[in-house]
Amino acid sequence: MEHQNQTVEVLIVEDDVKIAEINRRFIEKVDGFHVVGIATDLGQAKEQLEILTPNLVLLDVYLPGANGLEMLSFIRQHYRETDVIMITAAKEIDAIRDAIRSGAFDYIIKPLVFNRLQETLLRYLNFHRELSRMNQSGMINQSDVDRLMSGTSKKESNLDTTFLPKGIDKLTLVKIVQAISSASGGLTADQIAKEIGVSRSTGRRYLEHLVSSGDLYADLSYGVVGRPERVYRRKKA
Repeated sequence: MEHQNQTVEVLIVEDDVKIAEINRRFIEKVDGFHVVGIATDLGQAKEQLEILTPNLVLLDVYLPGANGLEMLSFIRQHYRETDVIMITAAKEIDAIRDAIRSGAFDYIIKPLVFNRLQETLLRYLNFHRELSRMNQSGMINQSDVDRLMSGTSKKESNLDTTFLPKGIDKLTLVKIVQAISSASGGLTADQIAKEIGVSRSTGRRYLEHLVSSGDLYADLSYGVVGRPERVYRRKKA
């Protein structure tokens, strides 16, 4: 469906130009996100919000002559369709508490680590797509609300990541399930490895874990030449 292919448009509000550029590169390494603007002060931020109306703002607490928390409140009041992730060096408990109470989607403390940002962005992508799906359907039930609040998609809601064996990372597992769910005809270990950027042996280990847990099943594909390959598919609900 169309909403599944929507790109999340992001505005970065960061007074350090070099850090803003690093953040932009990090964000655009994650599929489904596109940086539409960078603002280095409060005036630029408000102007770009009005012109670009982004889905998501990455907002620093410390801005020249301004407080990012006040900007967060401004966004929540005037741009209710725009969400905010705070990225800052501020470690004060009051700042974190105020950001959460003002409706920030997440609060990430500098120095920014790509894997931590990626995890938040993937959660937000699921949140954004689930919300779009609910808006289109016009109906909502408790399981929809639970998925929305937990940041999981409908396809992932039955994936049990509570107790994972050693060597199985939750984020990588979810990325593999997303890739399998998006593929019309299933994927091999080689294809998964290329899709998410891991080695073939790592991809196969995760895929076999998902088969053993009942989340995937595997068929043999004989192709034209060579030995048959295992093709992994998501079980239908």
